[in-house]
Amino acid sequence: MKINFAIYLVVINVVGFLIMGIDKLKAKKGMWRIPENTLFLFAFLGGGIGTIAGMYTFRHKTKKMKFVIGMPSIVILEILFFIYFKFMI
Repeated sequence: MKINFAIYLVVINVVGFLIMGIDKLKAKKGMWRIPENTLFLFAFLGGGIGTIAGMYTFRHKTKKMKFVIGMPSIVILEILFFIYFKFMI
């Protein structure tokens, strides 16, 4: 079960990283964009580190305070949530 969870985290973070790059590319080309709620959803589902890495690698959404504050906040909450359930239950 631990290995499955680790694989899940790797995959969701890679996807989070990639969707930031894809959205940046679409923004440059004036194409239909990935909704911001979808970007936050991937972070919320465990892909926060990958999404943040994508944000800064592709310089995408780095001027929007909603992302600059929101993405790290989600990661911090997820870490606290994980610690709580790992050691308290």
